[in-house]
Amino acid sequence: MFTNVLHFTPYLKSVIWGGERIAPFKGIKTDRNAIGESWEISAVPGHVSVVDKGPESGKSLCELIREHGAQLVGQDIFNRFGENFPLLIKIIDARDDLSVQVHPDDALARKRHNCPGKTEMWHVIDTDADARIYVGLKESITPEEYERRVADNSIMDVIAAYDSAPGDTFFLPAGRIHAIGAGNLLAEIQQTSDITYRIYDYDRRDKDGNPRQLHTAEARDAIDYTVHPDYRSNPAGSLLADCPYFVVHKLNLTSEPTVLPHTRESFTIVMCLSGEAEITCSTGLTDSGPQTLRISQGETLLFPATITSISATGTAGLLSIQA
Repeated sequence: MFTNVLHFTPYLKSVIWGGERIAPFKGIKTDRNAIGESWEISAVPGHVSVVDKGPESGKSLCELIREHGAQLVGQDIFNRFGENFPLLIKIIDARDDLSVQVHPDDALARKRHNCPGKTEMWHVIDTDADARIYVGLKESITPEEYERRVADNSIMDVIAAYDSAPGDTFFLPAGRIHAIGAGNLLAEIQQTSDITYRIYDYDRRDKDGNPRQLHTAEARDAIDYTVHPDYRSNPAGSLLADCPYFVVHKLNLTSEPTVLPHTRESFTIVMCLSGEAEITCSTGLTDSGPQTLRISQGETLLFPATITSISATGTAGLLSIQA
């Protein structure tokens, strides 16, 4: 039985809008600057995560799924996705405003790109004093008005904006317009998909004076034009998100053991947002004893589906994620 807990080398992505908080947050040294993203766990082609500790060191996530299948990811997930891990886990640091975007749903993405769509969520870790999150429409517009507002640079007038603070959560189903504003450090949980339609980029120009490419026509049919009164998640208890693609809980540990929710037949991802914790996990079988390990701020661990009991103690704030 495969019971190894997996720790991966993060893929640090330098981008023009990236900041300088990810490396110190994760406690790593690097010569890289303007790191906008740390891909914690990924099966995106070209950036598949590789184990960097323990007996599986040097193996990629896709290799491990091929070797261990349902024992690693869960039977239903293995049947549906094979070696294509269904989630992409990131930490994002925005020094500048990111472009306004929308993602297609599964049906549209499969029709146009032969791949899944993208539903995602953000959980804010830290912010500057004036940080904002942009998400959803605050007034009703038609597809024709959307195109006009993109053309005349007034689209931001109809997008809801929120002052962001640590602990805020925003759920972003496919079709919902969104943008990360400058000054946000956050965790992003999403479907494994690289399809993004750029709606608006504040009329910014590249080094040659050219505007960045927009996907105005593609986004028109992908946008959900429904207006909601509030796009912030207001979780009751530990549950931050529960959708067909992932379920996410936030746990603030104490000296007493906290049992992590295990609501699906799935692997479990644990991301440490603050402090440190001691984790004890087991399969529940008499012939397999418990494992004990530690996790610190900025680390992310993948527990195989064979692990059915996980508890933690310490000073940490944790995200617990299942597919």
